[in-house]
Amino acid sequence: MEIPRTGVPEPLANRLSMAEQHDYLRTRFGRRSMLRGGLLVGAAAAAGPAFLPGIAYAAGDSVTPTARHLAFGRNPRTEMRVGWQVPTPVRKPFVRVGTDPKHLSQRIPAEVRALHSEVPGVIAPYDQYYLHADLCGLRPGQSYYYTVGHEGYEGGALSTFRTAPARWLPTRPFTFTAFGDQGVSTDALAENGVVAQQNPVFHLLAGDIAYADPNGSGSPIASLPDATHDTFDPKVWDAYLNQIEPVASKVPWMVATGNHDMEALYGDHGYGGQTARWDFPGNGPSSCPTVYSFIYGNVGVISLDANDVSHEIPHNLGYSQGGQTAWLKRRLAYLRSQPDVDFIVVFFHHCAYSTTKNHASEGGVREQWVPLFDRYEVDLVINGHNHVYERSDALRGGKVSTEVPIGGIVRPERDGTVYATCGSAGRSLYAFPAPDSYAGHEVSQREVPSYYWADGGAKVTETVTWSRVRYTGYAFIALDVKPAFFGGKSTITVRCVTNHGQEIDRFVIERSAGFHAGVGLGVGGDIGDL
Repeated sequence: MEIPRTGVPEPLANRLSMAEQHDYLRTRFGRRSMLRGGLLVGAAAAAGPAFLPGIAYAAGDSVTPTARHLAFGRNPRTEMRVGWQVPTPVRKPFVRVGTDPKHLSQRIPAEVRALHSEVPGVIAPYDQYYLHADLCGLRPGQSYYYTVGHEGYEGGALSTFRTAPARWLPTRPFTFTAFGDQGVSTDALAENGVVAQQNPVFHLLAGDIAYADPNGSGSPIASLPDATHDTFDPKVWDAYLNQIEPVASKVPWMVATGNHDMEALYGDHGYGGQTARWDFPGNGPSSCPTVYSFIYGNVGVISLDANDVSHEIPHNLGYSQGGQTAWLKRRLAYLRSQPDVDFIVVFFHHCAYSTTKNHASEGGVREQWVPLFDRYEVDLVINGHNHVYERSDALRGGKVSTEVPIGGIVRPERDGTVYATCGSAGRSLYAFPAPDSYAGHEVSQREVPSYYWADGGAKVTETVTWSRVRYTGYAFIALDVKPAFFGGKSTITVRCVTNHGQEIDRFVIERSAGFHAGVGLGVGGDIGDL
């Protein structure tokens, strides 16, 4: 068979699983090439002193670190992970950290994750070097300064971060933000700027991060017959990480995996590139490296990988063999049992409920996860995938249980779960079916024609009544959390904000406060986020 620019024959790329595509590439271009780094390597990690055998090192003072970005560790109250990038290998990379910018710690060694990308005749050889350091033993609710460096480069500009507050203690109001589908663009830059103005304590990105693979079907490069289309380009990641550095170097940037983040060059499930570039808490199911959860204040957050349940883009369908869904059930039960956790927010890529012409709703999510969201009274589900803002009424069993107009209040234990799609962070925008294909706000008609993806990739038409607010411009979600004392009312005010700072939507999630406001100190203060 002729090998086109895709690297995988055109018919194959659309029907092979990610593992089969990865195996095809390895077989086609030779395991020997792979082993010597000539074809494709996932994350070849060298810990501690970070010496890469056979690599030519540049003089340390000639290499400047870039693309700093933060992520929470397993316990966001005591652990922070710092990532950055260098254009060539460096010796002994490190982080220094402290509460006083004039008195930082001794060097904390960083790990090198070297990523090699190459498909002969398709992708020219390209090496990337990502550095990561775990900062442990930090104090809850504490501001820190840090700097990164390496042998010959003693550290550049200072940056800051703040750990999550201790559990079982009073929590001050805080804001976090969320969007999906960003990529590299001037619109993405503008959105980052407005996100920063919200002073978020962390940021959620619901998949489709950089768009180095613009096709998004899990192929190593765009599996499209038109040769003018962009191809897989690992350099896009360099541009993306530098684009987010002004915000992500200060605010933990917590990402979920989208369909454009499956890159067949890197491992059986295409996630080797993700795990080389990003740090994840590592407390999810063992089969799903990008799935995790954390607690911040009175909010429990869960990040899922919807590629595992997608009927629309099935290249990783079922790869966890049910492990992710089983873990989700356990995690929801754990969070809902915690007296200091009032709210549960779940985010992932493929939409549970959306009505755009491009992707609409994912039936696999509805089948596997929505019953669990109902059972454990999840407060808010945030998705990307559709490049719009669309927000539902409160739902139970896929039906409207309570209408939530703009400015409304929802009480999830009584009213149901609200689903918000916000995949409008910087990529080209989508449209809604007529007559609501305008850049509108609250939906004028209550019966909307749409469809969902069923088993085998079938589109099942439906007429929905749950689409409450729609907007076709660039936007993100800001969530203002106001904890209350035990017996009071804790709230999250959810705002949809455009990349020009205009507010499009607002509603309030309200719950009776648990024990987080000082009750329960006798159990030993801060507990592990298991």
